[in-house]
Amino acid sequence: MPDTEKFPVLLGETARAWRSRLDERLKPLGLSQAKWMVLLQLSHGGDAMIQKELASRIGIEGPTLVGLLDRMTRDGWLERRESAGDRRSKTVHLTDKSHEVLRQIKSVAAQLRRELFAGMSEGELNQCAEVLKRIKERAENL
Repeated sequence: MPDTEKFPVLLGETARAWRSRLDERLKPLGLSQAKWMVLLQLSHGGDAMIQKELASRIGIEGPTLVGLLDRMTRDGWLERRESAGDRRSKTVHLTDKSHEVLRQIKSVAAQLRRELFAGMSEGELNQCAEVLKRIKERAENL
């Protein structure tokens, strides 16, 4: 198989393996992969993301997200409010509980990155990131 055909497979397998290692390390915090992904997306995307945008960023369908958000709201991780701009939409907000655990999530994620990137130069990582960014932009704009 030519390298160009291997690339998408390798990219998907790498992302899956990375998430799996992070998931293993975050389980002691009582977080499933779905939960920590929601918390991280909200922390990166701003506190007040519309549910539809959150579903898109995580890559799940809206109805699936609603059930997850119901559980996370019930467990005190999130709050949902009516959107100021569109009463049909709800915005999702982090709670104090989620802010506390996000510090731990980010620390665990940083340690994993250090381990995964060990022995790789900054130049190699920057070049890889630039290539991935360009591929992502092209995929989004096709």
